[in-house]
Amino acid sequence: MTIIDAHHHVWDLSVRAQPWLDQPDLAPLRRNFLLADLEPEAAAQGVTATVLVQTVAEPDETPEMLALAAASDLIAAVVGWADLESPGVADAIAALRALPGGDLLAGIRHPVLAEPDPDWLARPAVLRGLAAVAEAGLRYDVVAMPRHLRGAVAAAAATPQLTFVLDHLGNPDVAGGVDASWARATGDFAALPNTVAKLSGFLGEPAPAAADRAGDARDAHLRPHYEIALAAFGPDRLMFGSDWPVSTLSVGYGGVCAAARSLTAGLGDGEKDAIFGGTARRIYRLGATRPAR
Repeated sequence: MTIIDAHHHVWDLSVRAQPWLDQPDLAPLRRNFLLADLEPEAAAQGVTATVLVQTVAEPDETPEMLALAAASDLIAAVVGWADLESPGVADAIAALRALPGGDLLAGIRHPVLAEPDPDWLARPAVLRGLAAVAEAGLRYDVVAMPRHLRGAVAAAAATPQLTFVLDHLGNPDVAGGVDASWARATGDFAALPNTVAKLSGFLGEPAPAAADRAGDARDAHLRPHYEIALAAFGPDRLMFGSDWPVSTLSVGYGGVCAAARSLTAGLGDGEKDAIFGGTARRIYRLGATRPAR
């Protein structure tokens, strides 16, 4: 089975600071994580293509990611950043498309999870920016906390011409069990035809110690959220993502891949093919513009 990792990052702290890593619990991530570090991990898991995703809301990061992708046999697409509230967002996207590797720009993302306004995505200026993303033929990745999901639903409903990709299932608190408000908002998001989601982020959550003592399967704490997502979106609107290197905080690259395989073990071959490759290939249009190398 061909595996596409639809969500990972890289960073070099000597080139650019990552202020979000200043949180105390993220201290182990305050070092360089380069493509050369990921390549053997991906090869060991049978991953043949990846989607590189932005980490900071700065204009210089996306050109660097595009250049990295252009020189890589592994990175098949880039989800970059542009200022959605800027009147010049369409021109900024066009400028990115004109850069080396610009044909690999597949989507735009903004760190909504850091926005204090839970309805940030539904602001009129942001909606105009999202319309520009759609006009450029790109997708929009939603990285948000559960409190932002209502705004994401409103934005997706207001911009039906744009495909919205929910990263990390909206970052539910897996350790706290299933929150009913998250489940409702996720269902409302999935009910819109222009939405898909990534099985990412939550896959790296370690099992509680109590689960080990009870002899539960290692993925038992993940299964309720996975099953809600599967029922809401279906395999053809779900895609696997490692969220490397953030996942190294707990289970690492191999552990995330193992969790995804375990959760999907009961699906048919075609359903697995969708989650592990087909959905990402279709949504991000992988291979549609890249010349053979």
